[in-house]
Amino acid sequence: MQTVNDLRRASGRDLGRREAAIAQALMDVHSSPGLWDAPVLLWDAIMASVMPRKTPRWWVKRRTGGTWRDLTIAHDATDEYCHDKLQMAGTVFNDIVAACCPFLHCTLTHYREPLQPDHIVACALYRWASGETFESSTPPFGIGRCSGIKAVQDVTTAILAAYLEKIAIPSSRRLVQVLRAFSGKGFPNCFGAIDCTHIYVDKPANAPSDNYFDRKQQFSAVAQAVVDHDMRIIDLFVGYPGCIHDQRMLQNSSLIRRAESGAIFNEDPIVLSGGVWMTGYLLGDNGYAPQTWIVIPYGALFGMLQKNTRGVVERVFGRLKGMWRLFLLHHKTNMNNLPQQFVAICIIHNLLLEVMVAFDEGLLLDLDRDGNPVPIDLGLQDLSRPVCQANTTEAALTLRDVLRMHMG
Repeated sequence: MQTVNDLRRASGRDLGRREAAIAQALMDVHSSPGLWDAPVLLWDAIMASVMPRKTPRWWVKRRTGGTWRDLTIAHDATDEYCHDKLQMAGTVFNDIVAACCPFLHCTLTHYREPLQPDHIVACALYRWASGETFESSTPPFGIGRCSGIKAVQDVTTAILAAYLEKIAIPSSRRLVQVLRAFSGKGFPNCFGAIDCTHIYVDKPANAPSDNYFDRKQQFSAVAQAVVDHDMRIIDLFVGYPGCIHDQRMLQNSSLIRRAESGAIFNEDPIVLSGGVWMTGYLLGDNGYAPQTWIVIPYGALFGMLQKNTRGVVERVFGRLKGMWRLFLLHHKTNMNNLPQQFVAICIIHNLLLEVMVAFDEGLLLDLDRDGNPVPIDLGLQDLSRPVCQANTTEAALTLRDVLRMHMG
């Protein structure tokens, strides 16, 4: 093993050899009968690394290609590598880049060429998929931390602009498929299931931290999602602090206003026993009060069937957080743009379902401190008691009872 003194002596010997070579080159020049070949000899000395070179000045720090270079190399393993790093095949990635291109504005400056759209999109997807910090996730793409932050912001805005219609209450033929699927499980005219998940963050620096302290004694923001039978997200509301209860989250969202005004869940009514009319509703847990458009568990058999059917929303949270690890892990973020980023990965979630991208079930597992596999944290918060039902209407209770009798 070399010591520091050994390294210093070796460095001194190298320096001595270089100085001797320079001196010899100069002596050869002066001893030559003509001076015309002096520049040639001096250039040979420089090219032989005898003369020290001045370090060039760069406007942008030079970095290695890393992950981005591997993603752009065309060979048989590229598609698999792309799926491993970005959670999608190369063709799907290219489609997303093409859709986002009109919304990604790249400006050529005097200092450097702008990053290309595919480079920017890949950087953002890698950040969301890996869950790494900007300090760790940007060097593999040959960019700095500030460029990485800007890339994520730009890609988020582009995805929201390009795919705004990807999260919407189903209609027409799609609605018929959804209603038929839930009816086959014993819930006629059911549109989907609703629940909330918590996105864990580090202590917020740009918001009142006490508001984000949830019942698990962690800092988080809440996302309310409505999903259909095959895990597509059809409604989303994100961004309220972690201390907010699921019922209050619902009251603050536009979903409750649209539902109560009849703008949604207004399918042709089905008449059940007792002459009860039912137009459309969602399945929820005990975190919600019974309403004419939200049915919660009640009784043994009905409660079990209801729980199994609405379990699709928990599978969605598992898929989201398993694939996009940033939203599974505690991470430092700007609370002002966290909601938009979560909406963006929910849009991508729907896109991947449409093209039937395979999901690795191993992503639903994590390792505990002893290295044993355990299920990942879905961000669900167990309620100490069901929400108060004092203000529940008679119509809501009647709907629940009739559905229970409908199942026998």
